[in-house]
Amino acid sequence: MGLFSNILEKLGMGTAHAAPVPALDPATATSPVVTAPAAVASITMVDVVEQMEARAAANSQKLNWRTSIVDLLKLLDIDSSLAARKALATELYCPDELMADSAQMNMWLHKNVLAHIAANGGNVPQELLD
Repeated sequence: MGLFSNILEKLGMGTAHAAPVPALDPATATSPVVTAPAAVASITMVDVVEQMEARAAANSQKLNWRTSIVDLLKLLDIDSSLAARKALATELYCPDELMADSAQMNMWLHKNVLAHIAANGGNVPQELLD
């Protein structure tokens, strides 16, 4: 499981996996038969702001998850060390030129983590994605 999967898990956002496509036996099938899946998993929107604000209010530290990837990770009880952030940045395909500058990497990482959360069903305000 990747680091980003841990973030989704902490937010209560499961990842839907498509059923594997069965392999065709060339002796019995000349063309694939396409069938609709028996059930389609719907994406349930998760109110990320509500969850993060509740976590921040319950935390003794003054953490600003809206602007800091370190604070966001701390509120989710995920390792926020530089090594962990670099691993997460690598997982999300951070450009190499940003990886050498931790401040630039952190800004990129924060924006991309929020965008990936939104893409996976998280209700993230647009102003945090711009």
